[in-house]
Amino acid sequence: MRVLCTREYQSSIKESFHAELKAAIEKYPWLKERYHVGVDYLRGQNGTEFIFKGLRRNIQAIKSMAQVDLCIVEEAEDIPETAWRDLIPTIRAPGSEIWLIWNPREEGSPVDRRFRKVARKNAVIRELNYQDNPWFPEVLEAERAHDIEALDPGTYAHIWEGAYLENSEAEILKDKIRVADFEPGESWHGPYQGLDFGFSQDPTAAIRVWIYDNRLWIEYEAGKVALELDETADFVQGKIPDFEKYVTRADSARPESISYLKRNGLPKIKGVDKWPGSVEDGIKHLRSYKEIVVHPRCRETFREGRLYRYKVDPKSGDVLPVVVDKHNHFWDSVRYALGPIIKKPKKRAGVF
Repeated sequence: MRVLCTREYQSSIKESFHAELKAAIEKYPWLKERYHVGVDYLRGQNGTEFIFKGLRRNIQAIKSMAQVDLCIVEEAEDIPETAWRDLIPTIRAPGSEIWLIWNPREEGSPVDRRFRKVARKNAVIRELNYQDNPWFPEVLEAERAHDIEALDPGTYAHIWEGAYLENSEAEILKDKIRVADFEPGESWHGPYQGLDFGFSQDPTAAIRVWIYDNRLWIEYEAGKVALELDETADFVQGKIPDFEKYVTRADSARPESISYLKRNGLPKIKGVDKWPGSVEDGIKHLRSYKEIVVHPRCRETFREGRLYRYKVDPKSGDVLPVVVDKHNHFWDSVRYALGPIIKKPKKRAGVF
């Protein structure tokens, strides 16, 4: 195979991932004896060749290359639209592939528009973060643990969770969430339980929370995409102890699902009351707590909490009073759990 490794700028081989490939080859004796590692190339005994070039200064040379089987683009978000127009037609060998690697920074960047917003039918898109890395080293785990305490949620989500680097003022739960281990005490109020239905794209999300010391404590979560209704009770009970023993408030838009679960494993489930503005009132209620403490086992709830946002005007950058309908499944279940506690807005008498 002929493998082209590229990025926008590459003034020296040190700026490529030549060193990482070299280290990987040297780690395994069976690879080391089969590869010749040069200063700016790698060649295998079977004819495989790795070539390293920057796009900005070498695009014409790259366009003239023949038989590139695999093109790996590092820091793909930095690649301008003009470079994509030149590069993509160049990789045209039968069965050839282009692998793009980037940490999303700006929504709507050229790579974001071309390969994420409008996904190609022959493309595979995967979000891979630290928890997906089986070789994640302890030194980086220590750095991540520090960042989760030291950085604002938006910056942390960008660095460690693959989120866009967005206006932190748009974060709905900005400065409210932290992670900590805890055990509910006898004087705590609760538990309060909620359930939000999902299926094909969105997870069915269940939650258990407590209230104490003007803080909201999120103790357990259970969530799964494509969870069949007849498997829901067993799945949730396997994640949240004694879930069936307490009242659970679920999305009242699904009365048939609530009825089924009431007869099949969750006898205390009921529909949550909703009213005009209930989402906004729920958000105000969540922000009214001194802080929201999330148990470390509730990873998805914490992840969503950092990504739960208001819309931002793309031209002015102004934060709009409109909630983005994403990253809200576990937080919808939190709102449902606290439904009776969230005060309905009082109706004002008209003056004529």
